[in-house]
Amino acid sequence: MSFERKFPERALITGASRGIGKAVALRLAEEGIAVALVARSHPDLLAVQAEIQAKGGKAEVFPIDLADLPALPQRLQALLDRFGVCDVLVNNAGIAQVGPLATLSLSDWQRVIDLNLTAAFLCAQAVLPGMRQQRCGTIVNIISIAGKRAFPNWGAYCASKFGLLGFSQALAAEERQHGIRVTSLCPGAVDTPLWDTVQVDFDRSQMLSPEWVADLVAHIVHLPKGAVVEDLTLMPAAGAF
Repeated sequence: MSFERKFPERALITGASRGIGKAVALRLAEEGIAVALVARSHPDLLAVQAEIQAKGGKAEVFPIDLADLPALPQRLQALLDRFGVCDVLVNNAGIAQVGPLATLSLSDWQRVIDLNLTAAFLCAQAVLPGMRQQRCGTIVNIISIAGKRAFPNWGAYCASKFGLLGFSQALAAEERQHGIRVTSLCPGAVDTPLWDTVQVDFDRSQMLSPEWVADLVAHIVHLPKGAVVEDLTLMPAAGAF
């Protein structure tokens, strides 16, 4: 039995201004996929766009604050109206808040949950009608090993990522009947600017590179239509930090 697949033409990538999101955008653009770059920082997105275009790729910039949940559905619909139906969604945007749960403020807790979990839910909701109409599409949720294993002082982050894993698995079960594939990708520590925002002292030279994660995303996206990677954990050879 053979399975034909539609070559992906357009991808929406959140958190595309740096780290894993930027690496994924560059990698998919190399494959000839037009990418919609989403993040808060307009100048950083323009820099990524210029890098993609310099290599002959196609990219459009959409500066959107994904944490502004009330406005997000409308902003995403405007993006799709301009960019077109997305064959691929990479939910990558995320933040961390380090500190014990006993003293974590409600505002910090909510900020992490809003961006890491609820924004991903709204992004998926936005692209699903188009994917369902064409009966194909791939959603890759960049989770974390912290979605499977709890770490002290990372309680809000772990809660958001455990929640994202559950959401991702439920979405996969609901959407496979519509030809939509959903992957939960759980990398261990990746050397990204996220580590610049938290006060931890890890050997970043032992971490995964964003480009290694991006290569996996590209492989997932280009699998034959009859195959899906539902759950994948990628760890540094040095183990968890």
